[in-house]
Amino acid sequence: MSRGADVTPTHWAHFNPVRIAAGVGALEHLPQWVQPQVKVLLVTTAGFSRRGVTDRLLRLLGEQRVVVHDRVTPNAQLDEVEHAAVSLRDQNIGAIVALGGGSVLDTAKALSLGLCSTDAHPFGNVFRAGRPQTWTEAVPLYAIPTTAGTGSEVTPFATMWDRTTHKKHSLSGERLYPAVALLDPDLTLSLPLEETLYSALDAISHALESLWNKNRAPVSSALAFRALAIAERALPRVLATPDRVEARANMQHASLLAGLAISQTRTAMAHSVSYPLTSRCGVPHGLACSFTLPYILRANLDRVAEHAEERTVLAAVLELLERLDLGTRMRQYVSGREILGLQDEMHAQGRIENFAGELPGGLPRLLEESVR
Repeated sequence: MSRGADVTPTHWAHFNPVRIAAGVGALEHLPQWVQPQVKVLLVTTAGFSRRGVTDRLLRLLGEQRVVVHDRVTPNAQLDEVEHAAVSLRDQNIGAIVALGGGSVLDTAKALSLGLCSTDAHPFGNVFRAGRPQTWTEAVPLYAIPTTAGTGSEVTPFATMWDRTTHKKHSLSGERLYPAVALLDPDLTLSLPLEETLYSALDAISHALESLWNKNRAPVSSALAFRALAIAERALPRVLATPDRVEARANMQHASLLAGLAISQTRTAMAHSVSYPLTSRCGVPHGLACSFTLPYILRANLDRVAEHAEERTVLAAVLELLERLDLGTRMRQYVSGREILGLQDEMHAQGRIENFAGELPGGLPRLLEESVR
């Protein structure tokens, strides 16, 4: 891969059907989007129920027509999602509202497919028995992200984790695009500082991964660079003053733009490395997919930047990542030796192939340098 200008394809296409509404108080506008009279499944966590946000949504939508599923746990588990899909099928759900972070949105997306299936094991038969993904219907989904990181509110992907096999699985397809994404920065204020950081790192990873990517195109690149420019300024402010809603809104904006970018390109090397670290070692996804970014970015900065202003943005992002000392944070979860021992599991199909950059010294050197 040579200069950034050389990676722009001769032919490219861009499609994203998600309607986006953002701003303080955006949650209050939910009823205007959700079709009236249909039964609604609210997918969230017990924490939002305890804090009263679930009750707020029940009042907005009408309590009598809402079924609440608030048992979502971190890193959506295949068996748990499948059980929920089968047990909720007789509820005649006509819309799903997802309130939460990436795991909630992933769960809701999977349920939007699973509720329309008659299979007793809709996900197990795909990911364990090897059947093809042939989803013909999906329940309309309304996504309300409460973290600034995954960008799942605007992507056609959902992730599930299989604790039996320690594998990560991906659902994908246009039916997984939410109908509407509502971004209310007030909902991110309660997120603890460490989760705020790791969510933001996930967003930064998405933006960078869409740049050193064989599927990169002019629109995705513009989205990614704008996301990075915003995140580089917003993240330090959020960490310094986490109750400042303006900084939270900016970080949410950056996450959205990065999500729009990967909705076209998917992810690449850094995410391929991350999956076994999360599934086997419990490393938070945002940290697992970002600790290798400084090394990859140093090796490819001049290759993915087409203009001086883009190089300036990337240099500022690199400085921020180095200042966060991600290698030290990784060693709080897993040793360097353990990381090197998982190399054989770091070749995720599709992610490695998407990587269009250079990796001096290959995977071993990437890992060694990243955990120093």
